Amino acid sequence: MSEFIPRTAPFTEEQRAWLNGFFSGLMGMQHADSSGISRGGLQAVAEMGMSMSQTATLQAPPDQQDGDDFPWHDPALSLDERMELAQGQPLKRRVMAAMAQLDCGSCGYVCKSYAEALASGEESNQSLCSPGGKDTRQMIKLLLKQDVAEAGGVTDAALRKEPLDAASPAAEQSGYTRKNPYPARLLESRKLNKQGSEKDVRHVVIDLDGSGMRYEVGDALGVYPVNCSELVMRILDKLGAGEMTPVHSPLERQVPLFEALSHDCCLRDPSDELLALLASRTGCEIERTALRQWQDQGPPPGFDVLDALETGSQARITADELMQTLTPLNPRLYSIASSMKHAGSQVHLTVGKVIYESEGRTRRGVASTMLAERMEIGSQVRVFVQPNHGGFTVPQEDSAPMIMVGPGTGIAPFLAFLQERAARQATGRNWLFFGDQRRHCDFLYEAELQEYLQSGVLTRLETAFSRDGEQKVYVQHLMREHAGELWRWLQEGGHFYVCGDAARMARDVERTLLQIIAEQGKINESRARLYLKELTSAGRYVRDVY
Repeated sequence: MSEFIPRTAPFTEEQRAWLNGFFSGLMGMQHADSSGISRGGLQAVAEMGMSMSQTATLQAPPDQQDGDDFPWHDPALSLDERMELAQGQPLKRRVMAAMAQLDCGSCGYVCKSYAEALASGEESNQSLCSPGGKDTRQMIKLLLKQDVAEAGGVTDAALRKEPLDAASPAAEQSGYTRKNPYPARLLESRKLNKQGSEKDVRHVVIDLDGSGMRYEVGDALGVYPVNCSELVMRILDKLGAGEMTPVHSPLERQVPLFEALSHDCCLRDPSDELLALLASRTGCEIERTALRQWQDQGPPPGFDVLDALETGSQARITADELMQTLTPLNPRLYSIASSMKHAGSQVHLTVGKVIYESEGRTRRGVASTMLAERMEIGSQVRVFVQPNHGGFTVPQEDSAPMIMVGPGTGIAPFLAFLQERAARQATGRNWLFFGDQRRHCDFLYEAELQEYLQSGVLTRLETAFSRDGEQKVYVQHLMREHAGELWRWLQEGGHFYVCGDAARMARDVERTLLQIIAEQGKINESRARLYLKELTSAGRYVRDVY
């Protein structure tokens, strides 16, 4: 039988054999013309209403059918639901389904590219998806182990250790990237909240002068933190090890133990390997039961490496054994709050200091407290530019309207947006929705925003301070109040941006936006979702969430 369907075509052996037989039969029904294909055969294919490319699309494997429209790429779905939707897909897609689906960029990628880098072996660090936390890490580990087992040994992903450096062309030109951060100087860390606030949000200024580094509005700055020395010393005390004990750190370098714990190791989330090691070494049944329970079910929120060592207080492990259970200390990404057209060689950040009491200990966010209180002005901090993802930047058309929703520290990129639009003398209208707890002490950048209002750069400013009244009012409530006007802006080509907390705020904002689209556009929910999807595809609905 003649071979009409090439072996590289996306069909199974049975499908290809059937199609070869089908076309062979058609060829035998009439004499072939000079092209070698019968007119009857071509007519029969035409009458089927299907071209060869359409046939291939219908019969293609799942990953080739859906293109970039991945059904599991929805942060509202649970991990189990996402994994079920990705069942039968190639490894890179199943790993993608394990991600938090926020495309937040905190890993240095988006969900799709991080999954592909892990599956190919270009990235070896499985703990970069901060929003996904332990559940994501566990699932990725399981998927990659299954891949090794199914391959009957070590796969390319297990062999390749060099991480992919997802840097922008500008970053590559400067020579400073995620793998080679720039030792910048801290110029300012100014508290934005006034007296009476329960928060400590800082305006942080970092000097990039002389680095050759450039950034665009919407980009993030990667900051490599250093662990609190008090926490490191308490871990050393629990180990009974000296500061200068040589160890092989998670970054695969031989350094003194104090340096490894300070610069190389994540001390926030104890791994299952650490919990299992401590459980196997303790002679106390109560400790063993607690450690094994946390290994199976996950430890309490905020539980860290020191907590694990204190729980397994009777266990004895060496410094090298501890190192083998720890994951690398990853950089933190902060939305850049400045435009280079305004700030020059400086880069501005809006950083909320994380500090709270739990289980008799003060817990501190490693990067936020470093920038807010542990670094002296003029000291060095290692940084790199992480390019924005998904088109999170000002519209290309200076005349396009822009709607921004950024409560709390989510205001950061929109300061950059306004600076950029002012510098470009853009004619497009700008509308900002901002919210926080109390107007008198939590109105971040109030003076700057009022100045933009007076100059006309900021067309409208809506504010919601949730603790100023008897009923809590949030940004999504203000959106509903101005639903008609918001809909008009969208109809006039407006771009809609959201920055902030993905778990609550961003979901509530999207839900409210869908309701506004349905009500104002007089369409049902499914058509409203289609409208929002079209906005997303056009780059007019973009989120920077974490």
